[in-house]
Amino acid sequence: MISGNRSALTLWLALIASVCLSAPSSAQKIDVIARSAQIAELSRTGKYSQAIPLAQRLLADLEKAYGPDHRDVAASLNNLAMLYGSQGRDAEAEPLYKRSIAILEKLDGLDSSQVAPQLNNLAALYQRQERYVDAEPLFRRSLAIREKSLPRDHPDLGQSLNNLATNYEKQGRHADSEPLFKRSLAIYQKALGPEHPAVATLLNNLGQVDKVQGRYPEAEPLIKRSLAIREKVLVSDHPDVARSLNNLADLYERQGRYAEAEPLYQRALAVRERAVGPDHPDTAISANNLASFYQAEGRPADALPLVQRLIANGRAQLRAALPVLADAQRQQLLPAEQALDQALNAIQRGTQSSAASAVNKLAVRLAAGNDRLAELVRRDQDLAAEADALDKAIVAAVSKERSKRDAAAEQRAKVQFAAISTERASLQKILSAEFPDYAALSNPLPMTAKEIQSLLSGDEAMVLFAVTEKESYVFAITREGFDWKPLPLGAEVLSRKIAAFRRGLDIAHASDASGKSGLFDLALAHELYATLLGPVETLTRDKRSLLVAPSGALTALPFHLLVTEQPAAAIPEKFDGYRDAAWLLKRQAVSVLPSVASLKSLRAFARMDQAVKPMTGFGDPLFDSSQAGGDKRNPAKTAARGVAAGTYTDFWRGAGVDRVRLAQALPPLPDTADELNAVAKDLGVAASDIHLGSDASETTLKRTPLADYSIVYFATHGLVAGDVKGLAEPSLALSIPAQPSELDDGLLTASEVAQLKLNADWVVLSACNTIAGDKPGAEALSGLARAFFYAGARALLVTHWSVDSAAATRLTTSTFDRLKADPKLGRAEALRQAMLGYLNDPASPKNAYPGFWGPFALIGEGAAR
Repeated sequence: MISGNRSALTLWLALIASVCLSAPSSAQKIDVIARSAQIAELSRTGKYSQAIPLAQRLLADLEKAYGPDHRDVAASLNNLAMLYGSQGRDAEAEPLYKRSIAILEKLDGLDSSQVAPQLNNLAALYQRQERYVDAEPLFRRSLAIREKSLPRDHPDLGQSLNNLATNYEKQGRHADSEPLFKRSLAIYQKALGPEHPAVATLLNNLGQVDKVQGRYPEAEPLIKRSLAIREKVLVSDHPDVARSLNNLADLYERQGRYAEAEPLYQRALAVRERAVGPDHPDTAISANNLASFYQAEGRPADALPLVQRLIANGRAQLRAALPVLADAQRQQLLPAEQALDQALNAIQRGTQSSAASAVNKLAVRLAAGNDRLAELVRRDQDLAAEADALDKAIVAAVSKERSKRDAAAEQRAKVQFAAISTERASLQKILSAEFPDYAALSNPLPMTAKEIQSLLSGDEAMVLFAVTEKESYVFAITREGFDWKPLPLGAEVLSRKIAAFRRGLDIAHASDASGKSGLFDLALAHELYATLLGPVETLTRDKRSLLVAPSGALTALPFHLLVTEQPAAAIPEKFDGYRDAAWLLKRQAVSVLPSVASLKSLRAFARMDQAVKPMTGFGDPLFDSSQAGGDKRNPAKTAARGVAAGTYTDFWRGAGVDRVRLAQALPPLPDTADELNAVAKDLGVAASDIHLGSDASETTLKRTPLADYSIVYFATHGLVAGDVKGLAEPSLALSIPAQPSELDDGLLTASEVAQLKLNADWVVLSACNTIAGDKPGAEALSGLARAFFYAGARALLVTHWSVDSAAATRLTTSTFDRLKADPKLGRAEALRQAMLGYLNDPASPKNAYPGFWGPFALIGEGAAR
């Protein structure tokens, strides 16, 4: 049975705009018009490799003749960028579009219709990269300019309508997209006739809207008419012909018309291979689609060569590659180890979280060994991050209406961006000249199963997950063996189940009087265990340590709270009933890895260049200076570490966070002083290295030589992105100064963390939900966790939800007590024993509830090494 509705197959096409060059004067010897026409004709017929060198030479000649800020230079930049984009060379196209926009805004003003095509084209580039949020405001600005300056039936207006509609459609906003597509189609048919290529694009796009909503009878004539127009007016090997072929094939596949679909998929792939080459992203899409089609028809032998080629060039989609490799292994088309290695290759190349990327950057610096190389690499990485932030700010500015633009700020950003580019170019020359092996170090090859096995002890099992739209896969590897299995849950279903799982962990609902509906569901915890780990438990269950490398929604799942056996009741009658559940924690210590490769990164360098001092800590911050030194701090002894949900949006004043009101709303945390002092006593930490009260500030933190410490410890409130209006990223709340400054405003944000210089074996974040993403809805581990890994942490202790402060104090101090008693225990096992000690304490029934004893997770290296 062939599955349908695969989003990767669906292609709405944004229309891009070439720009005409002005006619040269009679004295001008450059034959601009003829050369431009030749380039345009080569582009129209899909001969991009021939067009690009001509366009490059024309640009160089125009810059020489007119200087860098002429409108013909802007037009030539735009047209060369279009050609690069047609070959999938977006990294080369993007700066050309931006430079073209800057020239035209300088010459013609912000509201000029001359700048609309370039805005449109830059947005289309972002859309190809699935950066829909970045693309939408650019499409909107282009449309607004054209609606003001052009007649209602002008083709350029039709182009902007189509492109904004494609953006809406990519975001699943069918009701918003369809009327725009129809209006655009009417404009093009009237202005250009019924057989123009742009009409074919609109027909294709409307057919896609019908198709994804299951309106197949309505979709077919639209897509077939689009194909007929393109075959008539374009050359047979044009990329747009391949798009229509691909989309019609997908429609037939969804309808079960497989015999009709197959030759269309095959022809689409052949056209793209000839038109744009075997390594183009569009060719990879066709190859993935055809491989997936063969697999769905039960033909893994036909699919396997396509998948292996895609894996080799790093363009395999997991939804196509993993089922093919699994079936190839079952049918003995591939040896088991080779199938596993190719699957691991596809996963490592195709999915990498921001936390995994941060660990990789840390590994490159640590592997450098040479202090000068490590310093140069860190500088280059910091500059790259700064350039990325500036680039986003520049794009955001370009997307705004004239009245909302700040020309001076934009110019400062552009000057700074140029300076960074110059410095990075100089750094790259130094790296190439002085450290020729750096390139190999910074681009490591994917790890094989044998390499992973060599890093595991006999008591460890690693479990890796790959999540796709329709299904997922679990991989288990131990020192002695390996296995991998399909899972029947796709990304959307997993997200819903994990959200339901986490709802029971809110300690605000942990009351017998609150009703069972809000309490933790043991049956769901067991269902998720059976689904996710059950298929490989024969290999993993007898290992004392479980290393989990999750992806997507699974990064938000506290694996130690899965239940390995069917519970007596989904929700026990009494809290004590939770104590008897078969928690995975009772069987194994669990640590989380940001990626497969991070196992090597963290283990290979965990012992290099030891820090010289045991710990520095920051806790019991002074949020409200009016509370200093009095009894007002005492009543909040057991506050949760995070602001109350009902007041999240109350701290916004004008253009920033109202820190006076925020300070008044954050409960003091005097018990965190006890927590830090207890841990410091265990580790023999000097009193001067523990910063409490007003000394627990950003100023103190940023002036402390943090790289000297093995452990950096924060015990305070954590603020998740979106919790406080105006706070765009997760933060740790430190002492709030009377006069906020750029150095110290009381909130240590993730971006500020990334600028710290650490050399820490362990960073403890004893605060609220410190595993959370960098923005609402983002993948977990993308916020503070990513930033601390980048700054130089090998392992993190983080929380999955808003923690009870007394519970956090007990769990962290108990973890360090156990490590002091047995230094060879390992961080993950020490945390496990601390949680079990809390769970098994009969002093209070609530001690058995997972919302209290289970919030912490160990991210990174958890073993004693």
